[in-house]
Amino acid sequence: MDFLDAQLTLFATVCEKTVLKRVLKELWRIVMTSLEKNIVLPQGNDTFGAQILSAAKELGHLSKLKDHMAGDAKSLTPRQCAVMDVALDTIKQYFHAGGNGLKKAFLEKSAELSSLRHALSLYTQTTDTLIQTFVTTQHSQVHNGKGVRLTPNEKIQPSRGSGVDKPIGEVSLQIELYTHPKSGERKVTLKVIEASDLKWQTSGMFRPFVEVTMIGPHLGDKKRRFQTKSKNNSWSPKYNETFHFVLGVQDGFECYEVQACVKDYCFGRADRVVGLAVVQLRDIMERGNCACWCPLGQRISMDDTGLTAMRILSQRSNDDVAKEFVRLKSETRSVEEGR
Repeated sequence: MDFLDAQLTLFATVCEKTVLKRVLKELWRIVMTSLEKNIVLPQGNDTFGAQILSAAKELGHLSKLKDHMAGDAKSLTPRQCAVMDVALDTIKQYFHAGGNGLKKAFLEKSAELSSLRHALSLYTQTTDTLIQTFVTTQHSQVHNGKGVRLTPNEKIQPSRGSGVDKPIGEVSLQIELYTHPKSGERKVTLKVIEASDLKWQTSGMFRPFVEVTMIGPHLGDKKRRFQTKSKNNSWSPKYNETFHFVLGVQDGFECYEVQACVKDYCFGRADRVVGLAVVQLRDIMERGNCACWCPLGQRISMDDTGLTAMRILSQRSNDDVAKEFVRLKSETRSVEEGR
């Protein structure tokens, strides 16, 4: 504040009033942006941050994320977040200067302050709340939400989906939602039917399997992930394997989504990602039971809210649920052999 005071005193002396207002507005934007990048969302070179950078490539957000990915990340405590709220009020009063500076309406409505407050509000949320925020705001994670078709059951084949550029395959799921009439406990029965038309080149044996994960709040003590058996050298493998997820009673189906990832099983090294798909349960709540035909994408897409939630969760290195979520949303299609 001493630095700002000294500089603004100089500007007020040498600048005309209109020029001074322009300088103040630009300085306000710089201060708000710096607070967000350096304090609320501190920079960090953590492993999860690197994963997010990888996932953000070609999404148009890479330059934004790079601003947050150097140095040592430190998490704010609840007390520090409260101090930030007080500091913001003090800084606003400083720039308002009793009516001699910027108008209060400009300060309150500035995009930079809104972004900072939004990031701060997300920062103080629990892992469950952040994951729920992600699920309920990110509705176009694969192929911009296009290409998914729903039918009453797996025997009714849909027409080919539209809006999918460079298709790399498809996964078919049968999903049934169930709510216990007395306890209100919610359960999901998921059947992995098949994968089809997989575009994958390899010099060895191709052994595709499907990993399905339930994503949403309050699942820390529940089974969240299952995987099918692998099929040898099949680019349209049939699985017909059924899995059961217990969601509990705290949140509705609209707070959950299923992420399906087709992978190539590799003995002695990490399995390679062929493609990913996401089905949000809110889209099938009215049906209750249906087959979902989902085109596979190369990676997960997200908007600024999703990226902010990811960045915050990536700092929670002692939280297994947060680490798993970041890993899932950071997975990208592996490089094919021979390409």
